[in-house]
Amino acid sequence: MITELVCTAVAVGLYLNTLDADFCYDDSRAIKTNQDLLPETPWTNILFDDFWGTLLTHSGSHKSYRPLCTLSFRLNHALHALRPWGYHLLNVLLHGLVTAAFTAFSRPLLGGAPWSLLAGLLFASHPVHTEAVAGVVGRADVGAALFFLLSLLCYARHCGSRAQDGRCGGGGGRCWGWMLASLWCAAASMLWKEQGVTVLAVSAVYDLFVFQRLRLRRALLLLIGKKKNTSVLLSLCVLASWGVILLSARLYWMGNTPPNFSNSDNPAADSPHFLTRTLTFLHLPVANAWLLLCPDRLSFDWSMDAVPLVRSLADWRNLHAAAFYGGLVLLSLFGLRGPTTTSREANGKACVANGKSIANGNGYHAPDTNHNTDQGPPKTTLNGSAGVHHWPPQASVPPTENLVLLSLAIVSLPFIPATNLFFYVGFVIAERVLYIPSIGFCLLVAAGARNVYVRLRTKGCKALMLCLCAGLVLLNGLRTVQRNRDWSNEENLYRSGISVNPAKAWGNLGNVLKNQGNMAEAEQAYRNALHHRGNMADMLYNLGLLLQENERFSEALHYYKLAIGSRPTLASAYLNTGIILMNQGDLEDAKRTFLTCADIPDENLKDPHAHKSSVTSCLYNLGKLLHEQGRQEEALSVYKEAVQKMPRQFAPHSLFNMMGEAYMRLNRLEEASHWYKESLRAKPDHIPAHLTYGKLLSILGQKTKAEEYYLRAIQIDPTKGNCYMHYGQFLLEQSRLAEAAEMAERAAELDGSEFDVVFSAAHMLRPVLMRQQRGAMSAQPASDQITRLL
Repeated sequence: MITELVCTAVAVGLYLNTLDADFCYDDSRAIKTNQDLLPETPWTNILFDDFWGTLLTHSGSHKSYRPLCTLSFRLNHALHALRPWGYHLLNVLLHGLVTAAFTAFSRPLLGGAPWSLLAGLLFASHPVHTEAVAGVVGRADVGAALFFLLSLLCYARHCGSRAQDGRCGGGGGRCWGWMLASLWCAAASMLWKEQGVTVLAVSAVYDLFVFQRLRLRRALLLLIGKKKNTSVLLSLCVLASWGVILLSARLYWMGNTPPNFSNSDNPAADSPHFLTRTLTFLHLPVANAWLLLCPDRLSFDWSMDAVPLVRSLADWRNLHAAAFYGGLVLLSLFGLRGPTTTSREANGKACVANGKSIANGNGYHAPDTNHNTDQGPPKTTLNGSAGVHHWPPQASVPPTENLVLLSLAIVSLPFIPATNLFFYVGFVIAERVLYIPSIGFCLLVAAGARNVYVRLRTKGCKALMLCLCAGLVLLNGLRTVQRNRDWSNEENLYRSGISVNPAKAWGNLGNVLKNQGNMAEAEQAYRNALHHRGNMADMLYNLGLLLQENERFSEALHYYKLAIGSRPTLASAYLNTGIILMNQGDLEDAKRTFLTCADIPDENLKDPHAHKSSVTSCLYNLGKLLHEQGRQEEALSVYKEAVQKMPRQFAPHSLFNMMGEAYMRLNRLEEASHWYKESLRAKPDHIPAHLTYGKLLSILGQKTKAEEYYLRAIQIDPTKGNCYMHYGQFLLEQSRLAEAAEMAERAAELDGSEFDVVFSAAHMLRPVLMRQQRGAMSAQPASDQITRLL
C-alpha cells in the first residue's frame, strides 16, 4: 500500500502546477463551445453526440463516442462553469488513481517493491503523459486507462477464483462476479475512449501466458480444443463475445460509417501512392515508440508535414522501421517460447514448485494478495495431462518471458486503432493516445531492470543499476515539469510546437496574439504559417479577418477569396466577404455572396455547428440588406429561413429583433410584438429590442409601458447616446420639449462622433427654438445649441 501511495503522490505532485493553467488547444471546442455541457441542453444529448457535440450520425462527425468523459465535463461545468482549475484538478486526480491502479497491478507481476515502485514512478513521471493530464481533453485517455486497469485487476481476481474453487465452469458465484465486474469496467473504458475495449484482448493474453504460463503451442492447442480446459475456454469465450457485442453496438451507434478527415490531419491516408501509404504507416509506430523511449521532442500537434511522408525505399527512416519491427519480433519470440531456465524472483531465489522449476507452462499465477515473496516457494499440484490445477497457497512471480509478452500486448493492442490498419484516423501522432500503451512500456522497462539486477553479481553493479533507475525517474520528472510549463497557456504551448509543426503552431499563435491585441505580431505569425503551408484556408481566413478589423478591406477581400478557393465550404469567409461588399455599396455582389453561402450543405464538415452559425449570419445580413431596401416580404422570407437553419448555440436576439422591425414596417403589429418579446426572452438586456419594442408600444398607445422600456435601455448601458436619442424622440412626440432637449444634448455628448445621433439631436432641439420664438423669448440659446451640435 505504501508503494501505491508514494507513486500516487509523485503523480499528483508533478502536475500540481497545471492547476493554474488555462484551457488550451482542443479544450475550446470540447468545453467552451460544446452545447452538451450546458444545463439547458438535455443530458441525453450526450448519448447521441460525439465528443465535440456533433450528432454522431452526422457525416462530419469524428465518430469519437466518449459519453462518460463528456458527462464528467458536464459535471465540472455544473460545479464551476468555465473556470479551468476544476477541470485540471479532476484530470490530475484521475492520473493519480491510474498510477495507483497500475502500481497495484504490477506488484504481483514484479514481486513487490522495489520493482513495482520503479514501474509506478516511471508511469507517474513519463513526459509523454503531459498532453493527456495537462490538456483537459486528454481526460478521455486517463479515464479509459483507469477502467482499463480496473478491468485487468478484476479479471486477474476472476482467474484466481476460478483456479481456487475449481468449479467456475459450474457456476462459482465469486468467480463470475469478478468476471462481470471486469466486463463492465471494459465497457466503461470504451465509453471513456474507444481504445479501452482492447483490454478484453489483453485479459486473454494475461490468462493464457501469465496466469497459466502456457507456451504458444499449448495455448493454440487449448484454443482449438485439443487440450481440454472447459473453465479457461469459457472465460475466453465470454471475453470474445463481450468484445463482439461492444464493437457491434459501437459501430451501429455511429451509423455504420467511418469518419472523414482532411488531408492535413493524415497526409499519408490522402496519398494516391500505395508505396507511400504503406511505408509511412509502417514508420508512424516507430515514431510513436521513440516518444516513449526518448520524449525530448514533444508537440501539441503532429499533423500536416510534422512527420514527412516516406515516399521511397531509399528513405533512411526505413532502417529505423526494420530495426523496430525486428526487435518487436525478437521480443515476441522471447516471450512466446516460455521460460527455459529457472526464473528468479526479486530476491534472486529460484521460483520452484514441489522442488521443480516451473518452466513447462503448467503453473498458475494470480495477484499476490499478501504482496510477500519471501515466505518460500509456492506449492502447486499438477495432476495429469488434462491441465487441471489447484490454486497454490501462495502465488509466484511470473518469469520474465511472460511479463515481456504481457507488456507487449498492453503496448501494441491499445495502439492498433491508431495504426490506420483497419480504418484511417484523424491524426499522425497524438501523444495522449500513448497513455494506455505506456502502461505496457513501463512494465517492460521495470521487468527488464529487475532481470538485469538479478543477473548482476556484485553489490556495486547492483547499486549502479538502482542509481540508473532513479536517474531515469528523475530525468522524466524534470522533463514533465518543464513540459507542464508549455501547457500552462496557449502562447507557451504554440511557441513550443514551432520546431515540430511550424504551420499549425504559427497559425494558432497568431490567434493568441490577436486576442492579446498584438496585431502586428499576429499578422506576422499568420504570414509565417502561410509561408510554411500556403493553402491553409483557416489561416487565410484569419489573416483576412485581422486585416478587416484594421480597415484594410481590399487586402481582407483578397485573403477571403483565397480561403474560399482553398476550401469552398468555408461559410465564415463568405459571410465576411459579403459584409465588406455590402459596406462598400456593392449590394448585388453582396447578395450573391450571401446566397451562395446559404446554399452550402453541412455534410462532411468538421464543425457543422460553426458552419450553421455562419450560414445563419449570412441569411441575417441578407435579410437586413433587403430590409433597408424596403423589400420587407423578401426580408421576412430570408429571416424565416435563418430561424430554421440556426443551430442551438446561435444567439438569435438580433435576428428576432429584425423580424419584429420588418413586421412593424408592414404594419403587422401583433406579429412584430411577438418577435420583439422573443428577442428579449433570448437576451433580456438586448438594448435594440428594448428601443424598438418601446416604439411599438408607443404606437399602440401604451405610453407608460413604452417609457419603461426606454428607461430600461438607458439603465442597461448609460453610456450609449443612441438610447437617449430614441427616448428623446419619444419625449418629443409627447410634447415634453424640455426633457427631449435634455436627452438630445446627452446623446450628442456621448456619441459626438456619430453623425446620425448628432443630427437627430439637433433636429429635436428645433421645436425648442420654435417655442422660444413664439413666446417672444430670445432664440439665441437654442440656436447656439444647434450650431454647436452640428
